[in-house]
Amino acid sequence: MPSAPSSAKFRRTQSLHGPSPVTTFGPKACMLKNPKAVMHIQDPASQRLTWNKPPKSVLIIKKIRDASLLQPFKELCIFLTQQKNMIVYVERKIIEDPAIAIESFVSLKKKICTFREDYDDISNCVDFIICLGGDGTLLYASSLFQESVPPVMAFHLGSLGFLTPFKFDTYQSQVTQVIEGNAAVILRSRLEVKVMKKNREKESVEEISLVTNGDKTMHYQVLNEVVVDRGPSSYLSNVDLFLDGHLITTVQGDGVIVSTPTGSTAYAVAAGASMIHPNVPAIMITPICPHSLSFRPIVVPAGVELKITLSHDARNMAWVSLDGRKRQEIAYGDSITITTSCFPVPSICFRDPVNDWFESLAQCLHWNVRKKQSHLSSEEEEF
Repeated sequence: MPSAPSSAKFRRTQSLHGPSPVTTFGPKACMLKNPKAVMHIQDPASQRLTWNKPPKSVLIIKKIRDASLLQPFKELCIFLTQQKNMIVYVERKIIEDPAIAIESFVSLKKKICTFREDYDDISNCVDFIICLGGDGTLLYASSLFQESVPPVMAFHLGSLGFLTPFKFDTYQSQVTQVIEGNAAVILRSRLEVKVMKKNREKESVEEISLVTNGDKTMHYQVLNEVVVDRGPSSYLSNVDLFLDGHLITTVQGDGVIVSTPTGSTAYAVAAGASMIHPNVPAIMITPICPHSLSFRPIVVPAGVELKITLSHDARNMAWVSLDGRKRQEIAYGDSITITTSCFPVPSICFRDPVNDWFESLAQCLHWNVRKKQSHLSSEEEEF
């Protein structure tokens, strides 16, 4: 008999490729290698932040028009510019807020670099991101980067805080640890979404100028979910759902939610879906008030291509929104194509990917909170 292999050779692998930790099966069989880029799923315990070079610049995303964040924002800017000698980027509309145009901010504003959304590209200028606010600030930070996203550190200064694990009380030590590369990271997958609008004669000259081959296609990166609904119409939504080119079903109801695992704890869970840990490579499809007792939410593998179109016999148009923004009408001939993006959001953890997630379930959603059952006494057990 062959000698027993060493235990080190068969220890748990640090990365998973698809559903199996190995891609070879026996002496001859293997999985066909994909020539395209394939998403590798790491062991959550191995996901640690590593800097190739010390970070020099940081983008601060602040919840706009929130007076309670002015003091934390000022303290953070002073700490990063004066004590850490970092270049700070802030969106111009935040600096132009009248509440910041006070005397105490004048000297600070001279040390801050500003940019404008949809005009200035800062993708190669920012080493990491700090969010001050609620979960919406993290969603907004994701929308600013259509490709590679810098690590995001999110402070809970908003209402819910499911995606913002850090408290601002000890921000100096926490930010210092991140700058030194001492932090765990959770990779939150995003959806790559293409909204194709059929060219129509009624469109203006400006709209036609954006058209390619007669159609206009818009690209988005979505962190939470894509929602297709019936909009203001009183009729049921009626859309066809395709998976890798095959018609899966027709959704008749108020609409459908296509979400990432991160988005499973947002709109999807409110519509009756399960909650999925962000490390699970999956896409969730959840109907909204379907007119069918058997239409339950389903989970499909990450990487498949979903396509949503308006059914030919639909009584009304549909509407689509992406992470609650960019809401637009979907008419006959239009289509929405959804797949897993190659550019996830590296979200910095307070402790680690598993503990942070369960802590959020308990603190924000009160998951499985109930009064505990009392134990039976020896006399009661006899009956």
